[in-house]
Amino acid sequence: MIHFTNARLVDPETLTETAGSLLIRDGRIAERDGPTPDGAEVIDCGGKVLAPGIVDLGVQVGEPGARHKESVRSAGLAAAAGGVTTIIARPDTDPALDTPEMLEFVTRRARETSPVRIRHMAALTKGRAGREMTEIGFLLDAGAVAFTDGDRVCTDTKVLNRAFTYARSLGALVIGHPQEPGLSRGAAVTKGKFASLRGLPDVHPMAERMGFDRDMALVEMTGLRYHADQITSARTLPALERAKGNGLDVTAGISIHHLTLNELDVGDYRTFFKVTPPLRSEDDRMAMIDAVAAGTIDIICSMHTPQDEESKRLPFEDAASGAVGLETLLPAAMRLYHGGHLSLPELFRAMALNPARRLGLPQGRLSVGAPADLVLFDPDAPFVLDRFALRSKSKNTPFDGQRMEGRVLATFVDGQRVFDAGL
Repeated sequence: MIHFTNARLVDPETLTETAGSLLIRDGRIAERDGPTPDGAEVIDCGGKVLAPGIVDLGVQVGEPGARHKESVRSAGLAAAAGGVTTIIARPDTDPALDTPEMLEFVTRRARETSPVRIRHMAALTKGRAGREMTEIGFLLDAGAVAFTDGDRVCTDTKVLNRAFTYARSLGALVIGHPQEPGLSRGAAVTKGKFASLRGLPDVHPMAERMGFDRDMALVEMTGLRYHADQITSARTLPALERAKGNGLDVTAGISIHHLTLNELDVGDYRTFFKVTPPLRSEDDRMAMIDAVAAGTIDIICSMHTPQDEESKRLPFEDAASGAVGLETLLPAAMRLYHGGHLSLPELFRAMALNPARRLGLPQGRLSVGAPADLVLFDPDAPFVLDRFALRSKSKNTPFDGQRMEGRVLATFVDGQRVFDAGL
């Protein structure tokens, strides 16, 4: 039994931030703002923020096939240090998570070695090849929380329609990557003057809108539950608003990198800033922040994609895409808080409550009876990020050497301390 006292409670359900206390009993939140019971361990939060643990939707873990980039254990340790209490892992492994047997293997590995919760998405098509749908029903029975082929966009609309129809019949959630695959193939940056000056292969932001429009037509046909993994362009927002307004069961997410960085950060071909989709203009970035504040974009995630040094230390066009983000998601989000763009309750609505709700999980709340998955952090604590201090096996972060604010003090899963900064 733990009693957190003198805390700034950030509640994403009520969108409030209040001074108070929280009692944890048997791994669940038992009471708010009550007296300290006899025998309880008291943790004085010292006026620091106590919030629901982050539910990070869309994390790449290297197992199986790329354990040298990120193992289940290293991802779990990085998550705990970053205030992430639930990882929603992508199926873009080698081989892809496309069979119940493979899903059961990684689930067992997660249970045995990770200090935080790990739930897995499964591939929508076999091998993520876009030719034949997976056994969605069996994968649901094996514990899959959603289905996606990630950034391998299916080009055969008939196959996609068949998969959407079957997923709808089972109530499964499908996560799409809205990009027109032909236009976006081989692109490294967003089309514009900067891309032209650098001589890099580019893609117009309309490729995102075109991909999203195709998916929405199929969602309207099938009645599917659909989530767009990343909406990054202002051109896509009217279509997203229209889909929601028409009653389609659609949500959307965005990575923290697209909310805090823009296309100019690539600078002189800095490959740690190469992500998928590519970083957008400053106007797009600000439009995305406004969309999160308005609730049009529902979820903020790290889109954690570990890459080793060899795959990043290449010419920009040839370098692998992606950045790690499990440990930097929270301090990067604090830039939005300190900049006056989003409040702490709004941030945790997008980082904890909304992803948990979308996946039907009980986490992401401070309500009585919810699992005691919590993060205690100081939103004002400054530090300079050293990428080699990250717990991820891969160190490909665009925030290396940057001054940041927001230090995790402790992380709890089921009321058990899984990270302690020792401060």
